[in-house]
Amino acid sequence: MSESAKPAEPADAARAAVSAHPAGAAELIEPVGFAEALEPVRKRSRITTTLRVAPFLLIALSALADAESTAGQQYDRYLVAAPALAASVWGAGTTILVGILAMLAEVARGLIHDGRVGRPTASVIAVISTVTLAAAYAARVRVQRERDLAEIRSVARTAQQVVLRPLPGRLGTVDLALYYSAAAAQAQIGGDLYEAVRTRHGVRIILGDVQGKGLPAVETAAALLGSFREAAYDAEDLAELAGRLETSLRRYAERASTPDSAERFATAILMEIPDGRPEAFLLNCGHPPPLLIQPGGVRAIEPDAPLPPLNLSALVASEYRTETVPFGPGDRVLLYTDGVSEARNSAGVFYPLADRLTGWIAEPSPQLLADLSRDLNHYAGGATSDDAAVLIAARHRPIS
Repeated sequence: MSESAKPAEPADAARAAVSAHPAGAAELIEPVGFAEALEPVRKRSRITTTLRVAPFLLIALSALADAESTAGQQYDRYLVAAPALAASVWGAGTTILVGILAMLAEVARGLIHDGRVGRPTASVIAVISTVTLAAAYAARVRVQRERDLAEIRSVARTAQQVVLRPLPGRLGTVDLALYYSAAAAQAQIGGDLYEAVRTRHGVRIILGDVQGKGLPAVETAAALLGSFREAAYDAEDLAELAGRLETSLRRYAERASTPDSAERFATAILMEIPDGRPEAFLLNCGHPPPLLIQPGGVRAIEPDAPLPPLNLSALVASEYRTETVPFGPGDRVLLYTDGVSEARNSAGVFYPLADRLTGWIAEPSPQLLADLSRDLNHYAGGATSDDAAVLIAARHRPIS
């Protein structure tokens, strides 16, 4: 790169992401709705290109208009604006070059009209030089700030990817597909969280939603994910896993620095998919009920008795109970957060997720999520105001 800061990578524009690939666990595919998500980037790129040409075009047009004008009509005063315009898109060096070109154009105008560089021409040149110096300084400061911002974004992006790692498209006998959208501008993660690991018990999945927003919610989500990644391999069943997550979150809340950390909770769905049986186990800790997608339709998997969110078990006496659901070839379970189910249209009506899914049953999971993300944003009149996550787990081959 030359004088301006390194532009954002196209992938940064796509905060909605899909992880799904039929070829193997190590493969990942590009974000869902990637072409649509990149359109704003392309538009900004076209605008930037136009602005880069604008200072030179302004000099040429000013000189041409002044040459064709009648006596008394002087267009050279527009030359003063050229270096100021250049400072908004170019670095200091190019801004100075534009200023020099503007001064040369003014000298040429004076020679053509007056046969010499008179006092009026010298006055305009003095103004152009002053504006050029100020514009060059402003351009230098802008470029440095853009570079600093690009570096900060790079560090933040790396940190975000450590907290929420991309999911493999396949774990064991399970295909995975993910849609994720953070509500915060320039953020790739929020209070919603997800993870999937392959253990001796089968594939274990968590999808959750931390109460609150901003950095405290992200910090809590990171703590919960770290606990899941450790406990998922050792816990004998989902009830034990939920208990360990509860304990870990409570300990984290007790030592966290923010005043409301002790009151922060998280809803979560835990799912276990054994390799050799056509069933799956679910444990719902105060989370919206997952949806079972089968060739015949879509139905919500309601728990027999509601359980409290994590970090609230001490306040509500309860015992973790696991639900068993059929999960054979052709079946899919869709987990989601309330950023999807509670998205509203202009009339204040919640997004009818289950009804929408009935029209997409025959579609493969990546295409289903692409349709869902477009439909959700259209329904909400643009990007949703809350974090949103949808994870689909499906068998990819018959059980032996």
